Amino acid sequence: MIGMGKIHILPGDVVSRIAAGEVVERPAAVVKELIDNSLDAGSCRIVIEVADGGRSLIRVTDDGEGMIREDARLAFERHATSKLRSEGELSSIRTMGFRGEALPSLASVSKVRLLTACRGNPVGTLVSVKGGAAPTIKDAAAAPGTQVEVTDLFFNTPARRKFLKTMTTEFSHLCQVVQHAALAWPDVQFRLMHNGQAVLEYPAVSSARDRVLQIYGARFLEWTVAVSVTRPGLRLDGFTVTAAATRAGRTPQDLLVNRRPVKNATVTHAIYDGYGVSLVKGRHPAFVLWLEVEPHRLDVNVHPTKREVRFADQEVIHQTVRQAIREALGGGQPGAIEPQLMHRLSGSSSVSVSPAGRPGAPAGWPAPELVPSPRVPESSSLPWTTAPTSPRHDGQGSASAPAAREAEPPYLLGPGREVIPLGQLSRTFLVAQVGAELQVIDQHTAHERVLFERLWRGWREQGLQSQALLLPEPVDLPPHGVVLIERHLPELEQLGLKLERFGASSFVIRAVPALLGPLDYASLVADLVEDLSLWESLSSLDARVRPVLASLACHGAVRAGRQLEFPEMKRLVEDWVEEGLPMTCPHGRRVALRLPEDELLKIFGRA
Repeated sequence: MIGMGKIHILPGDVVSRIAAGEVVERPAAVVKELIDNSLDAGSCRIVIEVADGGRSLIRVTDDGEGMIREDARLAFERHATSKLRSEGELSSIRTMGFRGEALPSLASVSKVRLLTACRGNPVGTLVSVKGGAAPTIKDAAAAPGTQVEVTDLFFNTPARRKFLKTMTTEFSHLCQVVQHAALAWPDVQFRLMHNGQAVLEYPAVSSARDRVLQIYGARFLEWTVAVSVTRPGLRLDGFTVTAAATRAGRTPQDLLVNRRPVKNATVTHAIYDGYGVSLVKGRHPAFVLWLEVEPHRLDVNVHPTKREVRFADQEVIHQTVRQAIREALGGGQPGAIEPQLMHRLSGSSSVSVSPAGRPGAPAGWPAPELVPSPRVPESSSLPWTTAPTSPRHDGQGSASAPAAREAEPPYLLGPGREVIPLGQLSRTFLVAQVGAELQVIDQHTAHERVLFERLWRGWREQGLQSQALLLPEPVDLPPHGVVLIERHLPELEQLGLKLERFGASSFVIRAVPALLGPLDYASLVADLVEDLSLWESLSSLDARVRPVLASLACHGAVRAGRQLEFPEMKRLVEDWVEEGLPMTCPHGRRVALRLPEDELLKIFGRA
């Protein structure tokens, strides 16, 4: 073997399929690449038609500038692009696509048919390519614009096709791609059809706020504050929820940098940091933010699918975003950014974007206070009161949480340690003597764990009993959420939650587990969508059910910020004791700080 070379050149078709693997991960990636091309062509209307979740058919039609015959032919050559002319332009990308790999990569793993025509041309061009073979080109009648049809995705790479998820999962990813494109381009009309049925319809609007209203509805905007800040060379606009409206789930968390939907750890960390101590562990903010940065200060060529970006001035971006969030929430000082960082952007021109709104009134939070409760006989009992369903501020500036409609569970007063409630701190923590120990208990996490343990036992032993709602509650969902919920309706019914389809993008909740009472149904179902989206990656039934029951318990539990009366405190702590004094909630957050008697004796020098 000595003297025989080991290095050789890969065949062209293998090279093309490797390149396709970097760009074409799933049907959603195909749709994203084609939408990017349509947007770069100046389209005002884009129609996406798919079948079988995009595995058998993807057709994207636009009314853009179209292509002449020679350009249509060159479009299927690798690294052929109209977006770049020189190496210098790589440092200042202003288009959505620029690599020139989308169409040739698609053509190598599917059957592609491109029909295009320029305005004023009497004849269009039809290009057909199958599995990376030589294209067939001929004249054809075509409307101005471009239509790209992709069929039998991965037909010649069965290993890749085998790893595609179910139609439901693939379609949910595809819906998110269309939604992100619609958020980035409010002035463009988008239409998505699946198996011949219209699923999404986003007419062009004049503002980013109107687009958010189309996609996430008025309820989302009701619990958000506007974010808006301009610095030399960058601008941030958008919406983020108040601290009281943060959720256990992470959706939606949409970040669009120069109209690209991306994930960026720097910006995400800055957003969370902007909430500071008002963001409870295990809770996450929902936000939709548009960040505009001068192109030469942004590297979009980090990831083959352009999911990530890199900033030249990372610290400036972090501080700007963090401060903007704090100001929007009412906890920051305008312009409080470190001067030594600002000089990096001095002399840069401002970025011009359409403002999404100005920060609203500061959101107030209750000051720490100890609410003592007079001793009353144990036989007395007060019902759990129902908090209002919309945010309100009392005279002291405290805000009720949006999901603060508590349940009325049948509390069980079984034998156990003696519980003596001492008071409530900041309307969030209960101070009580439990046996010989002093306990500081988080009222929400303690109640959440109690409900979870009872829901879990009920499901394991005999199934959860449902309580029909007197008035069914309607909830609106994004398209991918509708698909997920509809697919798992039988499983949810076994968990005591009965939903029924009500229109194209809505369900009505007919019944909930009997252990729960009135709650924020829209927020609950949104969290359930996130739980169900992970089911395919979980092998055991227990692993699937646990997060769903945890979400039910979380939404049924008493909220932080709710003032409790003495009997309510006593019963909640007694239930927690009865469940074995668990020290974490189902999501891992701490329940209590315990100080045993011997520890107190040591602290005060009596040991």
